[in-house]
Amino acid sequence: MRKYETVFISDPDLQDQARLDLYDKVKNIITKENGILLNFDEWGNKKMAYEIKKKLRGNYVCVTYGGTGDLVNELERNFRLTDDILKFMTILLSDDVTVESLEKEVAEAQEAAEAAEAAVEERAKAEAVKTEAKEAAAKEAEAKETEAKETEAKETEAKEVAAPEETEAAEETKEVKD
Repeated sequence: MRKYETVFISDPDLQDQARLDLYDKVKNIITKENGILLNFDEWGNKKMAYEIKKKLRGNYVCVTYGGTGDLVNELERNFRLTDDILKFMTILLSDDVTVESLEKEVAEAQEAAEAAEAAVEERAKAEAVKTEAKEAAAKEAEAKETEAKETEAKETEAKEVAAPEETEAAEETKEVKD
């Protein structure tokens, strides 16, 4: 068994469902021909270096798998028959690979993906905690500001209430002097 990597460029104007059907077709060919799918990496729409079939952009996909030469022949035959595939290229990564080593590689890749997903979730939780803390601090600052305004308003009101009393007292003393 050998380890291969195939990069193909599909039509960027394909509908999402048609694109998913194409991906499923590729995956089914690999499993039907007794291959082991290691990685299916969609790179997305990219600008191509030159025009292919009157298209300047293409949807790039990289597939890493283990299998025999017959699998590669069948996959490339289907690529040639499918109008949605603009270009493809298959590279031999390693010559003598055992099924166990490929399965181990798949398991490691899944563990790495799960670890990356867990790290993303942890980061999201940390960001949520930070956001909550910022919101709480903002609410607290707003409450203090509101309290300060209320206190200032009460002091101003108290001065206004005290001011007429002082003016009355000043008028009385003025009358007494007169």
